[in-house]
Parts: sequence; C-alpha cells; structure tokens
Amino acid sequence: MNAAVLDSSTLCLFDVDGTLTAARQHVTADMAEFLQLLKTRVRVGVVGGSDLDKIKEQLGDDVIQRVDYVFAENGLVAYKNGQLHSVQSIQAHMGEELLQDFINFCLNYMAKIKLPKKRGTFIEFRNGMLNISPVGRSCTQEERLEFYKLDQKEKIREQFVAVLKEEFKGRGLSFSIGGQISFDVFPDGWDKRYCLGIVEKDNYSTIHFFGDKTKPGGNDYEIYSDPRTIGHEVSCPEETRKICQQLFLS
Repeated sequence: MNAAVLDSSTLCLFDVDGTLTAARQHVTADMAEFLQLLKTRVRVGVVGGSDLDKIKEQLGDDVIQRVDYVFAENGLVAYKNGQLHSVQSIQAHMGEELLQDFINFCLNYMAKIKLPKKRGTFIEFRNGMLNISPVGRSCTQEERLEFYKLDQKEKIREQFVAVLKEEFKGRGLSFSIGGQISFDVFPDGWDKRYCLGIVEKDNYSTIHFFGDKTKPGGNDYEIYSDPRTIGHEVSCPEETRKICQQLFLS
C-alpha cells in the first residue's frame, strides 16, 4: 500500500492489555509511534474492558485524540474522532434490586476465599459493567502477579464465574475473564461486540480485531469470533505489531 494513501474502508480494533501493552503497563514509545504510523494507513480504534481513566493510564491522556475510536468498558463509553459519542448505564438496565442481590452474593462469596494476599476494591462499579476482583484492584504489581500464578493453577476466577452463572441463571447477565486479577459482569450483549454496533454505522468494508483473550470465556472471544470481524489472536504487543506490519505496512 502506498504510504500516502489512507484506506478509510478498513478499521483495526485493538484490545489493550496483552495486545498493545503488557498487562496494566504503559504503552512503550515504540508501540505508540507504531500506532500513529498505522493510523496513516487504516482507521484505528481501541476497545478495552477497563474504564477510560485506566485506558488513559496505559495509552496516554491524549489517547482519544491519537486514535479514531476509543471504546472504554467494551464500548459502553465510546469516543469517536476525539469526542464523546455515547454512554450506557448498567444500573438503569439491571435495576437496583438485581444489582444489590448480585453485589451482596459476590461479597459473601469472596469473604470465604482464602488467598495469600487481599487488598481493596473488590468490586469496581463502572458505567457498563461490574468488575470483580477476588484479590482487590489496589494490589501491587507483585501481588497481582502472585494472584495470577495462583489463579492459573487453582482456577479461582473460573470457579467463581461458574457459581455466578448458576446462581443468576436466566437473569440476563454475561461474564468474561480478562487480564490477571478480575472478571467482568455485564448485561447480555454488552461484551466487546457492543462497539461493533457503533462502528458498523460508518460502513467499513473490513474490520480487523486483535486480542489475546480469544478463547471461550475470555473477554476478547465474542468480538474475535464475530462474523463482522477478521480476528487475530496475539500473545504480546510485539506479535500485534508484527502482524500489523505484514498486513498494512509491507
């Protein structure tokens, strides 16, 4: 593709953790520069489960100006061309009774889990979802890695989600495990595919999605396997860059 030509019919959407950055880490200067180069060839967007503040911590305070789309909380908080596009509300959708029943159940369940460490913010209330963390989101990076290794062995989050699916069966809730210490809970259909309903109005002929949690149960699975996208499974930011280089910059 000629370097001077922008293919405005193609959109590349990127997960954040494990795809553009290491988990909960700041984007490297090389990757930030690469995204700006890629933006001269195709449209670029990021879609993360985290809220906008956490995406800014990782990709920079000016991220909404540096890419074409920023979809925080799976797209429930959406920015397009540097401007707020739309916001959804989980409490309005679920209703207070179900919301409190769910929160109370989670707190009771987590009170019975014994871990090497427990810190603060076990339930984070976001616009479009609840983020549940058995270890607590205020843990240090070292404590985060300690929990993640234990979770890989003992499937703490996986078992928690299985219990919730059974307890709240038929209540219109979906669950996805992402990152290292938590999982997300949201109304059915409010996974990362939600952002596709926004971008499809812009009539892209091709939408590529890059993510690392693409297996069933991972928070990239639904959008990765959606027929509206061409899915690319990656294991690290370096692989993301390599695939994009081959597809769009060679």
